Amino acid sequence: MLKNYIFKSFGFILTFFFFFACSSKIEVKGVDLDNWKKDRNGCIGLRFQDLENFKTVKNDLLGKDNQALIKTFGRPDKVELANRSQTFFIYFIEPGPDCETEEKPEEPLKVIFRLNAISRVSEVTISTLDP
Repeated sequence: MLKNYIFKSFGFILTFFFFFACSSKIEVKGVDLDNWKKDRNGCIGLRFQDLENFKTVKNDLLGKDNQALIKTFGRPDKVELANRSQTFFIYFIEPGPDCETEEKPEEPLKVIFRLNAISRVSEVTISTLDP
């Protein structure tokens, strides 16, 4: 009975550690993450200021999970579901369609995270095109 208790306790601790280790905030050098989170839909232009720095670290985000992205960059501006259980997290760099600004590009620049079926980043794109 004691052996069973120890095994269950160890399993719980391992699961707890794995859950929190995988979903921690990601370090993104050169990108002001507070400004990123404040600039919802890219309406005030703070994300655009860090675009060049983001380009240099974007491939470091491959393999990260969806919860780590949300903890790091905040809630996505837009989420799209695709076939084969893929999800796209979209963050607008230029003013998106929900901004109440006078100057809105017809096709705003955005960062698109493609998440695979196990919610891991498989591709990071900076584009004006929809996924």
